[in-house]
Amino acid sequence: MTTTGSAAPRPYWPANGLGALFDFAAVSHRRAAALLVLVSLLMFLPGFFYIPPVDRDEAYFAQATKQMIETGDYVDIRYQDDVRYRKPVGIYWLQAAVVNTAEYLRFPEARTTIWLYRIPSLVGAIGAVLTTYWCALAFVGRRAATLAALMMAVSTILGTEARLAKTDAVLLFTIVAAMGILARAYLRPRDSAAPMEPLSWGQAAVFWTALAAGILVKGPVNLLIVGLAALLLSILERSGRWLFALRPFAGIIWLFLIVLPWFVAIYLRAGSAFFADSVGHDMLGKLAGAQETHGAPPGTYFVIFFATFYPASILAGLAAPAVWRMRREPAARFLLAWLVPSWLIFELVVTKLPHYVLPLYPAIAILIAGAVETDVLSRRRWLVWGAAWWFVAPILISLAIVIVSVMVARDLALPAWPFLAGAIICGLFAWQLYDEDGAERSFLRASAGMALIAFAFYALMVPWFTPAFPSVALASILRNAHCVHPVAASAGYEEPSLVFLAGTDTRMTDASGAADFLGGGACRFAFVDARQERAFALRADAVGLRYDRGPRIEAFNISNGKPLTIAVFSSAAAP
Repeated sequence: MTTTGSAAPRPYWPANGLGALFDFAAVSHRRAAALLVLVSLLMFLPGFFYIPPVDRDEAYFAQATKQMIETGDYVDIRYQDDVRYRKPVGIYWLQAAVVNTAEYLRFPEARTTIWLYRIPSLVGAIGAVLTTYWCALAFVGRRAATLAALMMAVSTILGTEARLAKTDAVLLFTIVAAMGILARAYLRPRDSAAPMEPLSWGQAAVFWTALAAGILVKGPVNLLIVGLAALLLSILERSGRWLFALRPFAGIIWLFLIVLPWFVAIYLRAGSAFFADSVGHDMLGKLAGAQETHGAPPGTYFVIFFATFYPASILAGLAAPAVWRMRREPAARFLLAWLVPSWLIFELVVTKLPHYVLPLYPAIAILIAGAVETDVLSRRRWLVWGAAWWFVAPILISLAIVIVSVMVARDLALPAWPFLAGAIICGLFAWQLYDEDGAERSFLRASAGMALIAFAFYALMVPWFTPAFPSVALASILRNAHCVHPVAASAGYEEPSLVFLAGTDTRMTDASGAADFLGGGACRFAFVDARQERAFALRADAVGLRYDRGPRIEAFNISNGKPLTIAVFSSAAAP
């Protein structure tokens, strides 16, 4: 199969080593899968074990899981005394299974070890890469399928989601698995005069199980994406008979058998509160208005696509003319039905976050890989010049890393510089050799640069970005207090990472409440934002509180992008 990346290999390794490795892997499914797992681990593991809990979503999910383990209640979902009914229970069960297993194996401090909670996301991200490869095989050859999966593995957005203990990497895995089966049902040869021959029971089971798992992880989002694709294809085909290949009658029964038990259990426990919060507030609320200041106008996802799907996004413009010409072919039609209607819906939704469109990126990756495989990428110079971004982007990223490090941590991040320099060099070769070596080889070089950037950022910068994680410093004060059961109240700093690390009984209050809490007994601590310190002192004087002053934590709140100072006080009876 001829591709733009199949130019005659260079005789020396530095110029052709990545291509030789890719050639070796593309020979068989087993080698391709091994390469994709290896690349995924290289992209996802740097910093995975050392980055502290990230506010806010990751810490919320992890704390809710921790409370399930503490209480033994695996039906209700709570954050401290509040219900947390925005998402179903699936991700909490997966995280709890990992943490409970770690505790069974006597892993120390498993409940406050955040990377254990991230393992489902890591597995989901790797699973999404492998299922992208498997899904792509319905459209393109093995080499192009490997390239499409590699685009997912090195993308900036999936690298981020693989390191966060939340729903989106697992959801992506379930959606790509379902779409892979849906594609095989749609692309099967069929005769309009003969009844549709169904898929095997195993394939049908994968489809309906993936849909059920996605519902338990994040509600009806996967039904929206899969359902819109199936609906549009049925309209274009003027028939939905092809859907009967999925064995829908048995499949729907199987789906309900998987999802209904927990939904019934939570309804018996909380009545309609879960559905009101999850569907009414979380899902429909995002349609009507911006939640948590995440509103943005239509077109936002198109604008940020360059960054979130980098480095493969550079090839999207080059592939677009060929995709448009092939839009009526069954393969392109399916992938566009996967991509376009859901993308338009997400653009119209008022609340926007970068990961919302992540489940649509595999379709883009397969479309690009198909264009590379058939050597139909555009040769228009103004589009080809876009390859220069493989050189420019690492420069901009490197400057941003150093500037942010200086501003927040007062550090030049010197250990990251060699890796950033290597990324810039890889980007330079990807750009300069694009015309000579083709898109495939150039993308491999850009991917190597992305791996170096990921290591520099996640492994060398973020874990030592201590001012951005004040909860770690505050929790260590409690651990070093030499108390049997130290407890804390926090005034002005209310991030969930503090509750996760310091304990579920950490009280969120104001300055007066922190002073009253401190007077309630020995071995108590108050963490007070400097802006509320005067109010704390006035209340302490008013009630005659005796207390000891501790350290002051100079920090940066990544949730709102503002610096803060936290004063630590302890009850006089504390050591």
